[in-house]
Amino acid sequence: MRGGCRLLPLLLLALLRGLCRGREAAPAAVTCGSVLKLINTRHSVRLHSHEVKYGSGSGQQSVTGVEASDDANSYWRIRGKTDGSCQRGTPVKCGQAIRLTHVNTGKNLHTHHFPSPLSSNQEVSAFGDDGEGDDLDIWIVQCSGTYWEREDAVRFKHVGTEVFLSITGEQYGHPIRGQREVHGMPTANHHNYWKAMEGIFIKPSMDPARHDEL
Repeated sequence: MRGGCRLLPLLLLALLRGLCRGREAAPAAVTCGSVLKLINTRHSVRLHSHEVKYGSGSGQQSVTGVEASDDANSYWRIRGKTDGSCQRGTPVKCGQAIRLTHVNTGKNLHTHHFPSPLSSNQEVSAFGDDGEGDDLDIWIVQCSGTYWEREDAVRFKHVGTEVFLSITGEQYGHPIRGQREVHGMPTANHHNYWKAMEGIFIKPSMDPARHDEL
């Protein structure tokens, strides 16, 4: 018994170490309701929008890529396909349909059959009011595991037109000089990988105030 009593604290310590290691190794998922920036891993620019409309195509609010990491117009909120389909704090699954709502203007990431102004790929715009647009605001998160992990590079495939959210490097001139064109491409390639960056990530919890900041 004495030997067993001596071993007990050591076993508990080993168990606790194992649990801690497991927590450290476990990747954190992107969750519904989180507000974040998305970086294109090929071109190192963040998905961005602003109250500047396209001068051609749909004439809707433009979506671009910017190099600056501190631009407040690069924040997007993760929402479900419909209200209530993506409960706040719930991890987003690979293959799940979501909407990305631009925080500062309340418009949704959107695409449709208009040519993009620089590359003549498919135009990507920001559309709707106060987070309400139409069926062309819905994107599928494509990733390799069960959930969209923060450290993973993922693709966003548009449900209505089956293009991938992409950047190939074309740059605008005045009035948004240096910003990159964002567009839809029909094929999956290295131009359409995105990764979660700065943001507020809502944790799976009943407490709405609980979140991680990056």
